[in-house]
Amino acid sequence: MKRDLFEVCAGSVQDCINAQLGGADRVELNSALHLGGLTPSLAMLRLVKEKTSLKVVCMDRPRAAGFCYDDVETETMFEDAKILLENGADGISFGFLNSDATINETETKKMVELIHQYQKEAVFHRAFDCVDDPMHAIKQLIDCGVDRILTSGLQPTAIQGVSVLEKLQSEFGNQIELLAGSGINANNIRTLKEQTGIHQFHGSCKEWCKDPTTTVGNVSYAYHESDDYDCVSLEKVKSIVQELRGK
Repeated sequence: MKRDLFEVCAGSVQDCINAQLGGADRVELNSALHLGGLTPSLAMLRLVKEKTSLKVVCMDRPRAAGFCYDDVETETMFEDAKILLENGADGISFGFLNSDATINETETKKMVELIHQYQKEAVFHRAFDCVDDPMHAIKQLIDCGVDRILTSGLQPTAIQGVSVLEKLQSEFGNQIELLAGSGINANNIRTLKEQTGIHQFHGSCKEWCKDPTTTVGNVSYAYHESDDYDCVSLEKVKSIVQELRGK
């Protein structure tokens, strides 16, 4: 019987510490979560590996917006992946799309080969949710050797994409790991598990933390409606893990 796993989408070292304290199994380590997550720094990775025993999958994304990259961006991604893998990353989360939002098989295969050279996990992230034909796309990723796909079933949230998630798991779950993500919380994780048959879930467990220097006088660096920044809630991690494992 497959073990249920919960992965936290983390944007800092403290986020990862909270994830471990809350009972999470793995983190996806990012910078700039307000942009959807970008490549983390090497210092972040090293400190997370030092301060936690969690598996750490590092985001490999050079900029915000979509996933159709030029040559220099692609070169940067491969260099980042190599550096992160050489410094303890347990996997790399990435996504390469063509301009028509189909899977870029050439670069995906190359990235998988690089990651597997280090005997680590190749994770295709929610760039998958941009494709038009998920059944064809998942076959492409299986052929490329991808280990796991993070997906919401092509919908804004996983609960909205439950029918696609169930179909993907039913038809391909024995060939590739599926990680359901987006909008995961303690109120819906058990329903998602029961209706899809998926055993791995990815959540941000987000709350807002205060920085009193974000807005001072006439100058503001706020990206949220107040002077807050996003961080991982220990209590939200705990509640999701408890629901997932029926405790």
